[in-house]
Amino acid sequence: MKKFLGITLGILTAIGGFVDIGDLVANALVGSRFGMSLAWVVLLGVVGICVFAEMSGRIAAVSGRAVFDLVRERLGPKAGLANLGASFFILGMTVAAEIGGAALALELATGVNYLLCVPAVAFAAWLVMWRVKFETLERVFGLAGLALVIFVVALWQLGPDWAQLWHQASHPVPPQDEGVPTYLYYAIALLGGAMTPYEVFFFSSGGVEEKWTRRDLSVSRANVLIGFPLGGLLSLAIAACAATVLLPAHVQVDSLDQMVLPVALGAGQVGLALVILGVFAATFGATLEVALSSGYSLSQYFGWQWGKFVRPREAARFHATILVVMIVATALILTTVDPIMVTEYSLVFSAAALPLTYLPVLMIANDRDYMQDKVNGVFSNTLGTIFMILLVAVSIAAIPLMLATKAGQ
Repeated sequence: MKKFLGITLGILTAIGGFVDIGDLVANALVGSRFGMSLAWVVLLGVVGICVFAEMSGRIAAVSGRAVFDLVRERLGPKAGLANLGASFFILGMTVAAEIGGAALALELATGVNYLLCVPAVAFAAWLVMWRVKFETLERVFGLAGLALVIFVVALWQLGPDWAQLWHQASHPVPPQDEGVPTYLYYAIALLGGAMTPYEVFFFSSGGVEEKWTRRDLSVSRANVLIGFPLGGLLSLAIAACAATVLLPAHVQVDSLDQMVLPVALGAGQVGLALVILGVFAATFGATLEVALSSGYSLSQYFGWQWGKFVRPREAARFHATILVVMIVATALILTTVDPIMVTEYSLVFSAAALPLTYLPVLMIANDRDYMQDKVNGVFSNTLGTIFMILLVAVSIAAIPLMLATKAGQ
């Protein structure tokens, strides 16, 4: 049981990272427009995040320090500041979107306008981060997010044409009525969502919060190899549900209620209740992840005391950063900007910033001064280098494709 509970950090990271509000709608939108032809991107993203999350967890377990804690020391203040600036901008956008997503889930459950729910969601999230222990936080929301498995059940109940879904997945080309630039734009957005920068920040910082040591390397790897593939499986199930129900009806997803429609058709009212619970748990959990990550990254860069394992009075700047981020993000959503649109833009900007996030992880994982005998092996370095080349290409193409396609329109 102890080992089972130990992997909830990976479950929370995976649910929040793979299946936050942007991914919920993005996967459903992709399924409704492209069928399963972009499934390869989700699989690629699972491999990529597993490679770098494993390095991040190993760094935390061996050095006792989180990734961002080492970035400035290893790369110098200027390179570290560039990394911090890009990451913090994306973290702020993502916190706003997740608060909006959790409020949208409450609107689905209660009928109350989501804007009225936003302040309550933000306050509850801040209160949880302030008062609840890290282990309790990760276990409650990580396990509650498992309600999203209802997508897999609903897909089975819908009885799709499995051969057609496989044909779409095994022929990764855009449909006749979709252009190649739009197809590539959504491929980049999905990869950005799968490898969102805050995932490695949260994962390595969480390892320090849990006081991982070398003896916990197996727990770290179990988190990676179970949690992230689970998030990928849920993403594929969301896309497949949309491809089964919405693609034949020519319905393009642009809201949360359209996204959950296939679950209601396949699993009935109980399924609908579970999917709303799962969406709320995933987006609320993602709010906690990203807001904490903003405090982690800023505090670690400037060398402030940080973490929920110390008393708040001893980490005042860490908690103040979280509070300010929550206030700014809440104000942004209350301007009535569409939280789903904010998340979709944040995914593309995340993709543009991916090399800044993952290059330091690769460098530190190869530094024997920090890692001693646990430096990267040939396999990790080969995969890490291949992904770095891919991420550089993605970062170069992301913004031009967003402009050329008018954000996938």
